[in-house]
Amino acid sequence: MSHHHLKSGYQRLEERLNRFPQKAPSSKTLMKILRILFDENEAGLVAQLPIKPFGVRTASRIWKTDELSARRILDKLASRALLLDMDYDGEQRYVLPPPMAGFFEFSLMRVREDVDQKILSELFFQYLNVEEDFVKELFLGSETKLGRVFVRESVLTNENAIHILDHERASEVIKASSHIGVSLCYCRHKMQHLDRVCNAPLDVCLTFNNVAASLIKYGHARKAEVSEGLEILSLAQEHNLVQCGENVRNEVSFICNCCGCCCEGLLAVKKFGILQPLHTTNYFPVIQETCSGCGKCVRACPIEAIQLIETEIERKVRKTAEVDSSICLGCGVCVRSCSKNNIYLKRREQQIITPVNTVHRVVLMAIEKGMLHQLIFDNQALSSHRAMAAILSVILKLPPVQQVMARKQLKSVYLDRLLSNFA
Repeated sequence: MSHHHLKSGYQRLEERLNRFPQKAPSSKTLMKILRILFDENEAGLVAQLPIKPFGVRTASRIWKTDELSARRILDKLASRALLLDMDYDGEQRYVLPPPMAGFFEFSLMRVREDVDQKILSELFFQYLNVEEDFVKELFLGSETKLGRVFVRESVLTNENAIHILDHERASEVIKASSHIGVSLCYCRHKMQHLDRVCNAPLDVCLTFNNVAASLIKYGHARKAEVSEGLEILSLAQEHNLVQCGENVRNEVSFICNCCGCCCEGLLAVKKFGILQPLHTTNYFPVIQETCSGCGKCVRACPIEAIQLIETEIERKVRKTAEVDSSICLGCGVCVRSCSKNNIYLKRREQQIITPVNTVHRVVLMAIEKGMLHQLIFDNQALSSHRAMAAILSVILKLPPVQQVMARKQLKSVYLDRLLSNFA
């Protein structure tokens, strides 16, 4: 215990963040970021909090303080979007979001005076865009990805429009949400402070459901109705932005409207595209033989997945567009850019599997990173039978190979018997 207390609150918070499947690799830059966002006492307190959502009583017990004092601290942290304050079946619960998608972004999703957003932007750029360890861990660290791309519905053929599933439609996510929040785009706001921002709209970051409710409550997002959400989606598509959202089917918490020059996800695709940093849509573009080689689709593609190639036929050089299928996201931006309708989207033969919900995705990522024991045996995590049941229910529905991985990580007689009985 004495060794534990020798560590600073920031060191303990860093260790706490690395119990997430989305890790935050150690760095002097990370420490500088944490020092701007938390004071040391807050960092030490947050480092003790469980991974799963918790109530005031749990925090007061962990911190060994009364519930009124614990609530004041929790609400202060939530007011700065360092914790999310959510309603679970009428009960107020708190959760520490991961750095991304989480409190890194929240710190720049509105103009603030309580932190130096210019210095913070410079540190984020250093940590994410220069050092790159965090981005590699975030986007390449597991087979299951944090984010996925939504197809542009307006460019689908009638046949594809009939067969597209609701969770593949950004418009349906907007329509199905209990709360909709609109904020500044973290990525472009960051680049604005660095004098590198493009001319894409800023006020187009969408959050949904409990996450939106918490951000709206404390002024980090403004409340929007479905009609405005759909208008923002149309505005973003007019600017050839790509919709990248949480990689789940139900209760999607965010959709970012991303450009290829500022946004972390698309920059990762441009750097590491063949490794698939984001889950693609279930579509890919087909360029017809009538392509004139005008190059509009090449210029429109936000990840530079299209190029013009030259072929010689009867001593005449002909240019046509060609898609790099190994990195193409299937977003449909190129289809809209083609004024002669020489590109269309085709449904992929092998469908992309999207996790059912956040618990499903987090468990998959934890298994793939060898961190399932961290998720289940986190301090306080077993205080809720519902949390344990949710994790085990996901494991029971996994393919056999992933069940074996989970069994090896837990080395649990109980889990062995449970899986054997289920089989």
